[in-house]
Amino acid sequence: MIGQRITFLGAGNMANALIRGIIRSGEQASNITATVKRDERKGELEKTHGIRVGFDNVAAARDAEVVVLSVKPQAMDKLLAQIAPVIDAKKLVISVAAGVPIAAIERRFGTGARVVRAMPNTPALVGLGATAVSGGEHATPQDLELAKKLFDAVGSTWVLDEVLLDAVTGLSGSGPAYIFLIIEALSDAGVKVGLSRHVALKLAAQTVYGSARLLLETGEHPGTLKDQVTSPGGTAIAGLHTLEAGGLRTTLIDAVESATRRARELGDAFLEKP
Repeated sequence: MIGQRITFLGAGNMANALIRGIIRSGEQASNITATVKRDERKGELEKTHGIRVGFDNVAAARDAEVVVLSVKPQAMDKLLAQIAPVIDAKKLVISVAAGVPIAAIERRFGTGARVVRAMPNTPALVGLGATAVSGGEHATPQDLELAKKLFDAVGSTWVLDEVLLDAVTGLSGSGPAYIFLIIEALSDAGVKVGLSRHVALKLAAQTVYGSARLLLETGEHPGTLKDQVTSPGGTAIAGLHTLEAGGLRTTLIDAVESATRRARELGDAFLEKP
């Protein structure tokens, strides 16, 4: 339980997942508010979660103890300008906007702002998210603990220095896209060798899911688990040879590196704004 008045400014998929998660963890719906732009979205959230939903970002931020900035990065400038007059050192601000540095948020709020930046990923929608959180200059250990509790409600959370958040964005933030591409490719391969699309897709997805759980629950190194599947002269080693020849390992490393570099570019661009 968070145990404080919390508001979500912007109520898209990530905010919806967080609201659902903290209510399931025992938080009272009466402690939670959210803001939206559309009437139909307001009705959906009220019906689904039993929370208070409005349209006024300033009023919602003024009345909250914890303010979660859950709009898209391109909407952050406008939102920060709106709510800056009602943000003080008594409030904890948590941002889930990818690529928006803490310093940029602190600068717009002024002296003493308590800011935590988070990088969650989309598996939070099914309670299996991977999130990293970092605290700003005035964020306390208690603030980071509260933020960790919030994101633990939708998966697993790590507290890291902000300098590492771009790398987190490149790996776990963007990572689901890589995995979905791998699942799609495995499914295509299954169809090519004779399986129906439905069966191939289910087999591919369950194989990825089960393999990840096996690694996490056993704590074994992935190389050890790979070797357990790989018999001398067998099918797995033949497939692995093809993957290595095709440069899969290098390609995935390059993908994470490229996404990390792009995250840094976006953060630098945001810092350059007045």
